Amino acid sequence: MKVLFLHNNFPAQYRHVAAALAQDPANSVVFATHNRQGNLPGVGKLLFKPSREPAKETHHYLRGTESAVLNGQAVFRACIELRKRGFIPDVICGHSGWGPTLYVKDIFPEARLLCYFEWYYHARGSDADFLIDSVITHDDACRIRTRNAPILLDLAQCDWGLTPTMWQQSQFPDIFRPRMSVLHDGVDTDFFRPARDATLKLDGLDLSGVDEIITYATRGMEPYRGFPEFMRAAAQLLEMRPGAHVVVVGDDRVAYGKRLPDGESWKKRMLSELELELDPKRIHFTGLLPYSDYLKVLQASTVHVYLTVPFVLSWSLMEAMATGCMIVASDTPPVREVLRDGHNGLLVDFFDVEALAEGIDLALEKKAEFERLRRNARRTIVEQYALSRLLPRHLSLIGEIAAGRIPPRVPLAPEQETMATGTGGAE
Repeated sequence: MKVLFLHNNFPAQYRHVAAALAQDPANSVVFATHNRQGNLPGVGKLLFKPSREPAKETHHYLRGTESAVLNGQAVFRACIELRKRGFIPDVICGHSGWGPTLYVKDIFPEARLLCYFEWYYHARGSDADFLIDSVITHDDACRIRTRNAPILLDLAQCDWGLTPTMWQQSQFPDIFRPRMSVLHDGVDTDFFRPARDATLKLDGLDLSGVDEIITYATRGMEPYRGFPEFMRAAAQLLEMRPGAHVVVVGDDRVAYGKRLPDGESWKKRMLSELELELDPKRIHFTGLLPYSDYLKVLQASTVHVYLTVPFVLSWSLMEAMATGCMIVASDTPPVREVLRDGHNGLLVDFFDVEALAEGIDLALEKKAEFERLRRNARRTIVEQYALSRLLPRHLSLIGEIAAGRIPPRVPLAPEQETMATGTGGAE
């Protein structure tokens, strides 16, 4: 089987599945990407680059679409050379929305296309209007609707779709959902696992003698992931619990949501706001960490905090759960899919800083009693989201699509379709 993967960032969600397919000598695997860094054994790399940036004169509703078209063109040109070399994929697996998938069916009409659909944008009722200071103008509503144009093109042309959670699938129009599997990427529960009596010691940070470590991990420090609320709660916690320390893992940037003016960041803003309340000796910013150090942070965590608006669910929550962290998280729809209050974590109102501080304090106070929540958090991931369980299902789905058995040749009822694919939910 010949498989072509498409993603701007290598290897992203395809790290495990591309590597697994490449291990079989009967397969030939190529990964097209912007990213020159890194390699996977047995996976060929095809680099593509848009010919230019979107034009400043382009209508602002359409700049994202123009960017997608430019990416799609770049992939098309790269695939012309791939086809000349005799590589004609049986199946193409690509991340939708950024453009690489747009025109691959035109250069490879023989191939079947499996699109990874991460998010469908709405002006109201999910992420865009959730934050208290959100003001959705008519212009915003039209712009956000138009942002779905490349995704809709993929929904119309792909042979099948894949989305990681039920919540994320629920954001897509009803008409497309019967042709989408819900199947999480999977968490490596052999790597992300508890370590008895773990202590935290990194280069430049030694908390091996600290009994209470509150952790927070994020790609970017931003309101979408509740960074301001966390910082305000952390200031209260450091006053309430003199022996506690706070560790923040992540980049000082905005990964999701509105960007700040040049020179500003949410880290700078929160440190300025809380200057008189925060003890700088007890709050530690590590920046982005290699996985080995990130794991040490999670294993040493006494309480791990995860906050999000109704948006894409972060891998970091699942990884923290797999590591057996005591989780205090926002009571928002994506989180409720994996966490039940009092069973495998504690849920608090996203906006209620006092409730968040009290929840963390309660978890610290009842550390021994809440050990069962830690065990249940890991059990949830091991039983429902473990890579060892889900990777075979990903490989099976790709094989079925390549062979033309999905979608079924005879129209089926939705419940039959789920049974036919075996991928109607993430366990």
